[in-house]
Amino acid sequence: MTSTTETTVGWGFLGAGHIATASLGPALRGLAGTELRAAAGRDPGRAAALGAVAAHTDYAALLADDTVDVVYIALHNSVHAEWAVRALESGKHVLCEKPLGLSADEVKDMTDAARAADRLLVEAAWNRWHPRTRDIARLLAQGVIGEVRHVEAVFDGADPDRHNYRRDAALGGGALLDVGCYAVSAILAAHDWAAPTVTAVRRETWPEGSADRRTRAELRFDRGTAGLLASLTGTGQEALAITGTAGTLHADRPFTAGREPAGLWVRTAAGTDVRRYPPVDPYALMAAEVTRAVRGDASAYLVPLEESLAVAEAMDAIRRAPSAGDIDAPDVVLRA
Repeated sequence: MTSTTETTVGWGFLGAGHIATASLGPALRGLAGTELRAAAGRDPGRAAALGAVAAHTDYAALLADDTVDVVYIALHNSVHAEWAVRALESGKHVLCEKPLGLSADEVKDMTDAARAADRLLVEAAWNRWHPRTRDIARLLAQGVIGEVRHVEAVFDGADPDRHNYRRDAALGGGALLDVGCYAVSAILAAHDWAAPTVTAVRRETWPEGSADRRTRAELRFDRGTAGLLASLTGTGQEALAITGTAGTLHADRPFTAGREPAGLWVRTAAGTDVRRYPPVDPYALMAAEVTRAVRGDASAYLVPLEESLAVAEAMDAIRRAPSAGDIDAPDVVLRA
């Protein structure tokens, strides 16, 4: 692993779609000590537009590029595991878009490959680098709201068109994998990363591809419960409310805040503490921390693989559970 802070870290992108061009690409351009050495995409024009030193239509050619230290994977979900493992076996560090794998088994295989190669593997769940997300973790660890008893997490993403891979289960589409991973992560973090029992699930699928359009789940932990709603209907609804024995935490736009101001309300017997967060670019924060880690800085913040595995295991359990009927049935109610 690179150990000098003076070394320029070379990045390579597998995938040249919107998330690469609009999010991580600009983040790297503003980050000192990094260079986008190569980009690979099915569309050579989009790959070239990223401004990398080299553009490829062949993903394997990028992995063979000795100037690339870190590979960022922004392909559709069903090939994350394949290309992450191949990149790791090529001696590259890997930052892979969420969800890290389609299942816990895939995440385990990816983790094994990272350990065998002695390379970093990081899930690019970008909101985890937002200062508010990290503040919530600190406040919970400090016991500010006591023991957590219930969490509500809701995330409704954009409604994809009928040709988008998010509607295709075979390509790793569906609301739970696409946006539910954020909500599941928030729930598990609040419950100290304990494994939940799934007590009820209701889901609605698109007619084509069988991917879930909406999934609602009720979870039980040893000391509390949680309600989850993941959907791709375009309403933009988001919520995160954490109730403890001594207070509550509530975040506005908990999963998409970044370049706009964000807030956190901490309510206890002492009153309400309103915390405001100025606009930030969590992708830039993520890229900076990954770059520091590649250079050997042990203090760099990365999403632990154990937590990525816990999210994958919880989503596996939710997907295995049979749907109990119509998603709008009254006996499964989100307590926002």
